Amino acid sequence: MFEPQLALAEGGWTVIAPQLRGMDGASGDPPASSIDDYAGDVIDLLDALHVPDAVIGGVSMGGYVTFALFRHAPRYFRAMVLADTRSQGDTPEGIEGRKRMIALVRGKGAPAVADEMLPKLLADATRLQQPPEVAERVRALILANSAEAIAGALTALMMRPDSTPLLKSIHCPTLVLVGDHDAVTPPPLSEELHRGIAGSELAIVEGAGHLSSIEQPAAFNAALARFLEHRV
Repeated sequence: MFEPQLALAEGGWTVIAPQLRGMDGASGDPPASSIDDYAGDVIDLLDALHVPDAVIGGVSMGGYVTFALFRHAPRYFRAMVLADTRSQGDTPEGIEGRKRMIALVRGKGAPAVADEMLPKLLADATRLQQPPEVAERVRALILANSAEAIAGALTALMMRPDSTPLLKSIHCPTLVLVGDHDAVTPPPLSEELHRGIAGSELAIVEGAGHLSSIEQPAAFNAALARFLEHRV
């Protein structure tokens, strides 16, 4: 998912893109049952690599994992990046939607989830562009996950706590990014994050939906590089 961001290594940064349990065809670990499971895995990875602190962040669910990691182990944070995400937990309607998706993936598999989610994840211009390289890549990313891994992620998402009270305790340099056409976590939610985290920066990625790091990698990377150079 973060292949375009590996280019930041050319600027001298060490880039680590964790593969969350069960994702991208990985096997051997039980599916996650909470966001804390993913956060714990990232902490274990940092410890195994002897990384005492880092710029930690993620897109969408990765933002929720970032909040969970900060909640449990803020000492690892040199800086934070929150992209196309939100601090609030799921609403009752959102929880029902997750349950419906869990039933869908268990009944019809990952292809049905891809059909359901692609129109929501990508800006219309991205989804309909020719050749449809980005849309096909995102579909492939979804299809690479087992039904069990997707169901586990959906369960973790709907059970995650509200991280809004955490915002005032975030004092490390923080960058908030959001696609201007994000329909899942619209820009006003990122503006709330920006207001809630003192000293944070907000970058709007034009021409992107919910997956701004994939849809507009050049603009996403430019905003991230500026942040790393001037704030970290």
